[in-house]
This record gives sequence, C-alpha cells and structure tokens, in this order.
Amino acid sequence: MAENTEMQATLGLTGLTMNAMALIAPGAFLWLTFYIQATTGVTSPAMWIGIVVALLLCLATAVCYAEMAKLYPGTGSSYYFAEQSFLNHDAAWKYARLSKFIVGWASHLYYWIYPGVMVGVMGILCGYLVGTLWPNFMSASNPGPIFMMLVAVVFSFAVAYIAHRGVNGSTSVNIAINVIQISALIVFSVLALGYRLNHKPGSVAFQFDSVSGEAYNYQFATTTQTVNGQATVNIVRDANNVPQPKLDASGKPVPYLISYPTTDDKGNFLTHPTGSSVIGLHSWGWAFIQATVAILILVGFESVTAMGGEAKNAKRDVPIAVITSLLVQGAFCYLFEYFAANYFLNSGYTMQSAAGSAAPIGDMMVMVGDALFGMGHGRIFMLVEAFTVFLALIGTTLSCMNTGARVTYAMGKDGEAAENFGILHSKNLTPHRAIWALAVISAIVGCLAVALAFGDAGAPTDAAIQALPHGVLSSVGYTTHDKMAALPNSLLTITLASNFGTFLLYGLSCITCMVCFHKHPKFKFVRHLLIPIFGLLANLACMAFYLIGPFMGYGTKMEPLLALGIAAVWGIYGGIYFVRSSKRTGRTTLIQSRAGAA
Repeated sequence: MAENTEMQATLGLTGLTMNAMALIAPGAFLWLTFYIQATTGVTSPAMWIGIVVALLLCLATAVCYAEMAKLYPGTGSSYYFAEQSFLNHDAAWKYARLSKFIVGWASHLYYWIYPGVMVGVMGILCGYLVGTLWPNFMSASNPGPIFMMLVAVVFSFAVAYIAHRGVNGSTSVNIAINVIQISALIVFSVLALGYRLNHKPGSVAFQFDSVSGEAYNYQFATTTQTVNGQATVNIVRDANNVPQPKLDASGKPVPYLISYPTTDDKGNFLTHPTGSSVIGLHSWGWAFIQATVAILILVGFESVTAMGGEAKNAKRDVPIAVITSLLVQGAFCYLFEYFAANYFLNSGYTMQSAAGSAAPIGDMMVMVGDALFGMGHGRIFMLVEAFTVFLALIGTTLSCMNTGARVTYAMGKDGEAAENFGILHSKNLTPHRAIWALAVISAIVGCLAVALAFGDAGAPTDAAIQALPHGVLSSVGYTTHDKMAALPNSLLTITLASNFGTFLLYGLSCITCMVCFHKHPKFKFVRHLLIPIFGLLANLACMAFYLIGPFMGYGTKMEPLLALGIAAVWGIYGGIYFVRSSKRTGRTTLIQSRAGAA
C-alpha cells in the first residue's frame, strides 16, 4: 500500500548540493529581486550591503542546520530537528510535540508562500519577454496582470507535475540549470562592469527607452506641454513609438553623453558615483530594510535537510551540501552579480528607471548587448540570457516545492497536519498529495503577487498607462498613477510575508540547535552556542525592522505591516488548529513518554 512505502536513498553529495543551489538560484534572483529591492523606499543605495547582512544571518543559520543534520538525518528538516532535539534532551523532552508543531507551522509561512512568489515572478518574466517581442500586444515594462496570472497558474501546475514524477528527475534538471544560469549571469556581470569602466563621464553612451524597449546612443527630441498647470516634457516618437533624435545645427543627431549623478533634484537616488559607494553602508537602517528583502535570494540552503530520507550518506553529505550551496551562490555569485548591476547604473539607466521596469536586469542586458554587438542587437543578447533565467525559475520553484511538500508530508505522517498529506505515491514514492495541494496554493499566491506588482513606488506614470496596448490581457488592472501609488505593491507584500516566515523559521532553528547540543557530549562553544546566538539575534533584528522601519522613515510602510498581518493571521490559525487537532486525536500538548527518541 502507498501508506506503507518509504522514500528511497538515491541522492549523493552532488545531487543534494545541486538541489539546494537550484533553490538559491542566482540567475533567477538577480533578475527578479533587483526590481523589488529598487522599489523599497529610499533604501536602494544599500542594496549590496543588505545582501551581506542577510548572508551573515544565513551563514550562522546554515551552521545550525548542518550541525543538527549530523545528529538527526531524516525527512522534515527543521520540523524533524525540533522534535528530536527536544525529545533527546534530558530536561526539555516533554516539549517535543509543541516545539515541532511551532517550527513546522512557522516553516509553512515560508514554504507555502515562497513558491507562489516564484510563479508570480515567472508571470512577470513572461510578460516582459512577450512585450519585448510583441510590443503592440504587451508592454514589456508593465505587463498585464491578467496575462501574468494565467502564466502563474500554468507554471505552478507544470512544476508540480515534475515534482510529482520524483526527486531523481528533479535533480537532473537542477544540475543542468545551475551550470547554465551561473555561467550566463557571470557573463552579464563581466559585461556590465566592462560597460561602466569603458564609459567615463562625458563619453558617448546609450540611454534606455522603456516604451520601445531599446537603447539609443543619441539624445531624444522632446516637446513641452502644460497639463493641469504643470509643464510636462514628452519624447517625440514616430508611428512605431521609436524616440526621435535631437538634432544639432547641422541636422545631425546629438550624441548622448553619460554621467553618474547620485540623486535627482527631488533627492531620489540615481546612481553610484564610485565602486566604494556600491559596497558602502550608507545607513544601518537601510541595510536592514534591504536585508528583509534580500533574504529571499539566499534561502534554500536548508532545503537539503528535508531530503535526508533520500540521501545515500545523510550524516556526511547533507551538512556539506548546506554550507557549500550557500557559499558558492551567496558569497560568490550574488555579491559579484549585485556589485556589477549596481555599478552599471548611469544617467542612461538609473535606479529610478529600474524601479519602473518589470525587469531592470533585462533592460541592462539590452544596453550592454548594444554596446558589445552593435545598436539593435542587445535584444537578442537579452533574450538568450532571459532563457537561462526562465530555466533557473523552473529549478528554484521545483526545489522549493519539493522541500515544502516534504515538510508537509512529515507533519501529515505525524498527524500534525491533514493525514492525507502523509501519504506517498505508490509508484513515484513522492508526497504527491502535498505537492498538488502546494500547486493550488502557489497558483493563488502567485496571482495575488502580480495583481498589483506595480503598486506603491513602482506605479507607472499616467503617460505610461495611457501608452499600454489596450486589451484584457495587457491593460486591465491599471488605473491611474495616483491610485496605484496609493496601493501596496502586492509582489513586495507577498515577498515580505514569505521572508518573515523565513526569519521566524531560521530564528527558531537557531534556538533548536542550542537545545540540541545543550549538555551534549559533542558540544562546541562556537558552533553550538556563539553562532546560534548570533543567528537568533540577527533574525530577530530583521523581523523587528518590519515594525520599526515604517515608523522611522526607512523604506515603505504598507507592505511590511501587511506582511506582519499575514503572519499574525497564520499564527492565530495555527494555534486554533493545534488545539482542535489535539482534542480530536486525544493527544496532550506535553508528551508523556520518550518512546520516539532517537
């Protein structure tokens, strides 16, 4: 019977590491989170250092996961660690059931929302690409919400089908995707750095036009008209929306000369004048706000601990895979890529340009492609790179869905979640019911994420809204700039809700590690007390900024407070579910025996 089958040990060190690296996916996240981070209030100058803060937090948490995996390899990750750590503790064993439920329930705030963020981003990516190829059907900078929702739904169930087929097939896909996406993004990063270094202030360069989706090496001709008493500058365009050049006295196009201004006349951040500005602190408050978003790009190292039941040598390989995946992709790929992208910013494409585009990295690729291959050829380079991002999104969504489903499976098997979730497919040996349930949840969350993906700071101008191709798939959902600016950015809100679940889970895991090794024969002061305490404090600090930041003028206000509301509702519902489940099954909150101790 399917209920009695067990997962088979088929994954070696390479498979485990690649599954974690697929979830971290620097190829996908540089593309998708640059826009989210660019719209996080005034904090965008601290984007790079915010990643460093998040990376230090993750490294501390990764050590905790790696150490616990050495003692308790198995399926369920932090949920399983919480049970075994308390169950095998001389004084705290009575709290084993309560602790594992709290950790497991908190992990679902992350594991059930995170895939939804990914499928929503796939909708945005596809909208950008469709708009680039067929600008008369879709705007690349501001794709239609209905179109993005349809993509999110289809993508969610397509990935669930791959996950349903089995982890071996998933691993093969992830290995290929990792090699392709890392290579592609390193190429872009090198080109972006080359563009900046070869374009000194005052030299001829490109400026990007969001309407046509192309870069041009001439200044645009403009006209001025008065609307509601205010002077509005409009770019002169031909019938195909191509911006016309400004002409000099001899009738020749005036070249565009690049510069690197720090801010505009309103104080909005534009570019980094030096490389040291990219890596500079700027403000601790800004760094922590950026870290609350940047955690999205680093999570996933812990995913392999959920696959202990499928590892050939879990005690040896899982801890190595946890640390290796984070170091390779977090400490190397992300820091290099984000430095290059931030350093690239210039007067022809500023941080404000990034905040108004569905895919700022794609825009940058068009510009560096034009500079390298000739004007008009940058789009081809961008499309090739975008294909690797498409693959990376498949890998990261697949890996997270596999991990989330296995945590849900472990809870279902223990009776802490619906028992149907604790059943494996008789042929594929996958937690298929948990996978398909997660597919439905991901589709819903993905649709919510893209519904107002251009709200708040990302609200397009009224001129941009008027220029949208009219149609159900392309323009329904856009109102006016003022109305959209007054609404929360749904993508940022959902991202922060998922990230809050991450901070909560990681903080609880640091506590679990301290309990696990308290008075244990293998206790080490640095690895089992000092590092977990640092990780706990770092996670608490980031969670505090959800509440502190808005009232101190850091970042945006609506999105973090809404994310806190989502977390609160989930926590209250969890408490109610736990009490009702206990009464229904006749179990007590505190366990009465240690029969399950390992």
